[in-house]
Amino acid sequence: MRSWRRLSKGLSDLAWWRLDTGIPDRELVIESERDDVDQSVNRATAAAPEPGQLQVVFVLAASTGGIGAHVRSLAQGLVAHGVGVTVCAPAGTDSLFGFSRTGARFHLVDITPTAGARSDAAAIGELRRAFTGADVVHAHGLRAGLLSDLALRTAGRFPGLRPETPLVVTSHHAMLATGMERRLQRLMERRVARAADLVLGASSDLVARARELGASDARLGPVAAPPMPPGELGREAARARLLGDRPDRPVVLAIGRLVQQKSFGLLLDAARDLGEADPVVLIAGEGPERAGLGERIATERLPVRLLGYRADVPDLLAAADVVVVSSRWEARSLVVQEAMRAGVPVVSTAVGGVPELVGEAAVLVPYGDAGALGAAVRGLLAEPDRRAALAAAGRAQAETWPDEAATVAQVLSTYDELVQRS
Repeated sequence: MRSWRRLSKGLSDLAWWRLDTGIPDRELVIESERDDVDQSVNRATAAAPEPGQLQVVFVLAASTGGIGAHVRSLAQGLVAHGVGVTVCAPAGTDSLFGFSRTGARFHLVDITPTAGARSDAAAIGELRRAFTGADVVHAHGLRAGLLSDLALRTAGRFPGLRPETPLVVTSHHAMLATGMERRLQRLMERRVARAADLVLGASSDLVARARELGASDARLGPVAAPPMPPGELGREAARARLLGDRPDRPVVLAIGRLVQQKSFGLLLDAARDLGEADPVVLIAGEGPERAGLGERIATERLPVRLLGYRADVPDLLAAADVVVVSSRWEARSLVVQEAMRAGVPVVSTAVGGVPELVGEAAVLVPYGDAGALGAAVRGLLAEPDRRAALAAAGRAQAETWPDEAATVAQVLSTYDELVQRS
């Protein structure tokens, strides 16, 4: 039984943890136990669970995008099925995604992006509290999976915590780091893959990766894009607001966090030559690369505008002629799903789970080839009939994707299987 293996791992199995944090595993456990005794704030409050009600705990690190939206979707669907749901996440995520408004309990756990002895000990202590009475723990992402496993590892020492509680980990992202950070991430990946009772991959390449790392059970767990609320503006009004006195100018839209994975620098390279129609490239999103991108746009006088964080994505899509995804890697890109459902043609790099997501309903180009990316955008802007055909094909392809209800049903079936197995 995997829960027994979880409890019986030797210290040698955690040598990488000491390398990463500089703190012995024993001290980490002592600190988290002390935190269990000393801390009494930020605990979730809710009525006692009903007898026989399935109790699921979600765990995630800080999120401003797809992972948080996915967890909210699952929480809302599971609560509607009568499941008791607790969401463990850092401060700010509940106000951003509204987990508690779904009927789930929110339990504040500050899971930092990188390892830290004291912060991780505090997080493990909070997770132990949240896991009390849980039937399934479902972590989203590598850090969340790692700390959840460490919390369950010592479950037998604490009343109400069961060491046999199944651990599910959803892998949402490929590891793209380099150098020493890449080595540490590989060790973390292997540790989490082998500790989990089930690994769900958001795309087929993530499932294959989990199996390579030694996961005993790895399956595809598609992430459905939540339905977008209707936009406030029609196409003409949306374009007028964005373009001012040039409402006929073609709009090339990109949406995402301004981080290295999204490769917006590649899109800037492509923007140097997008044809005689003089399109404008609009990038919606915030992130650490904003200053560098803004400097390039100004220095090179590129036809690109950084819009910052936007909550009016439906209106942006209504104004767009083409949506571009220039990423180094994506799983089931929510931006691609939203664009195709809205009937906006997509040009994307052929990476990760994008090809299986879009089929023949989008234009795919090799990653890193700015010339190919620019040529694909120019071609679509010059051919209205082709754009219309791709828009129709995108809507048809979107009908083949699992929706939120199907995703929730799949996950719930998986939980039932794991609980019976344990």
